[in-house]
Amino acid sequence: MKKTDIFEKNRKEQLKASARDRSYAFIMNDGMVRGCMVNTTTMVKEMRANHQLGILETLVLGHSYIAATLIAYGLKGNDRISLQIDCSGPIKGLVVEANSFGEVRGYLKRVPIPIQKPMEDFNLSPFFGAGFLSVTKYLEDAKQPFTGQVELQYGSIAKDLTYYYLKSEQIPSAIVLSILFDSNGEVSGAGGLLIQVMPGADDKTIDGIEGLVKDLPSLGGCFAENKNIEEIIHNFFSHCNPKILTNHRVEFMCHCNEDRMKNYLFLLPAGDIADFSEKGPFPMELICHHCNTKYYFSQQELKEIRQNRERV
Repeated sequence: MKKTDIFEKNRKEQLKASARDRSYAFIMNDGMVRGCMVNTTTMVKEMRANHQLGILETLVLGHSYIAATLIAYGLKGNDRISLQIDCSGPIKGLVVEANSFGEVRGYLKRVPIPIQKPMEDFNLSPFFGAGFLSVTKYLEDAKQPFTGQVELQYGSIAKDLTYYYLKSEQIPSAIVLSILFDSNGEVSGAGGLLIQVMPGADDKTIDGIEGLVKDLPSLGGCFAENKNIEEIIHNFFSHCNPKILTNHRVEFMCHCNEDRMKNYLFLLPAGDIADFSEKGPFPMELICHHCNTKYYFSQQELKEIRQNRERV
């Protein structure tokens, strides 16, 4: 993966910004409510730069990155999850993956998203239309992946994911996804919150879950001001006696590289490789959809791949 440098080679500033991107897991109400809050400001900025996105595209894909970060909390070892939306609207869909190490990658199926008229607000439902939201869990100790799926009800990733948890996993949840843009259209803060009621909780706890987040200030605004996640959790949920369990880094990260791209070419039919190595275009460009990194292969490199392929 090749990241676009958004810090203009200021290594110190890059390290400071990246260190603020973290995921915090916590419990409240004597363990009857669990939650996760994430600061993903640098992640969303780097995602936008690599994928070369406008404001609308950044909002849609950014929300999905934050959502994937939240639902990945609690994963262990080599566990990972995939969040996928397929829809009839202009967005067409998206695919985002996150793993237990806090690494997130993914892409929109259509860029740019066509707009018929200027946006008056950040209501994204017209851009989704009808469709499905799927969550797939790839657990290391499971024999096969598990996929849960629901129809889109709201055209809002936060609300539709809340609906997914209720219908597919029977877990009452509340989800907040927040991205703040400054007056120049640049991302100044991004983050999210997931709160879930544990089995055995009483009706009062279940009914009050939405109330836990309705008065929460804009998380994008909080992180634009470099507010600390622990302080936000303890200040705004103090009446619920929150306890921090764990925290770890989160990052826009894809493990694609030139060798992997060569392997993809190697797996193509021999006739296709021969055609590419003779007719080009040169250099051949391959793009990783997940991070938009571009890899280039010269005619000589393609001929070498062809020769190796013919020896098999």
